[in-house]
Amino acid sequence: MKQNKTIHTSRTIMFTELSHVMNHGVENDDFDAILNANVTNKRSSDNLLKTNRYLKQLYGFDLEDIRFRCLKHYWKLVYNEKKSIITLLYAISNDFLLRESIDVVINTRIGERVAIERFDENIEKYHPGNYSANTRRSTAQNIASSWKQAGYIQGKVKNIRVQPEQDYFTVAFASLLSFLNGDRGDYILLSKSVKALALNTEDLRELIKEASKRDLLQYQYGGAVTVISFENQIKTMQ
Repeated sequence: MKQNKTIHTSRTIMFTELSHVMNHGVENDDFDAILNANVTNKRSSDNLLKTNRYLKQLYGFDLEDIRFRCLKHYWKLVYNEKKSIITLLYAISNDFLLRESIDVVINTRIGERVAIERFDENIEKYHPGNYSANTRRSTAQNIASSWKQAGYIQGKVKNIRVQPEQDYFTVAFASLLSFLNGDRGDYILLSKSVKALALNTEDLRELIKEASKRDLLQYQYGGAVTVISFENQIKTMQ
């Protein structure tokens, strides 16, 4: 996983903006033209340029990148209510501050408050002294907003932990990101992207089996050996 970039000191995962770009560009692959056409409805050219820069930093829109081609593929597969989840999962693979916040969210019990201070403290834990108090606070708010956009947190003020319903598409996509990162077997189940689903092992394996039945992946499990592969599916995304 890439370790050297984040947009969360300035922005969130920008799910609404990404949706506009993907929905307009996913059929014709003209993402640069779509970005420049201001489908994100920014009021000034300066704001448009900044928004496009952050979107490209986080999502790339590079058709030479197999990871982005997989995002594009799944964007057309998943139900609309699951697109925010695959957006979060993809962003986690590209943004180290968001990735480092996974434990803050998934270790919070359903119905409990996910305080902004916990995200703030988590940033300082990983990067002691690297950010000013004001930057940490605003970054923590952005990170919380990203999880909120994906349905893991609710409420404008209280930030209550909730659990979005996962399905075989989100589990397959999380596992695919891990596979593309070089993980194999049980290491896929232990990866950051899969961990972010916040599922127990039993539910996770059941959804992986469902994904396998729908030819989203290949799965075998027996004798404490796990095999998860996407070789056949990746060939269709070349």
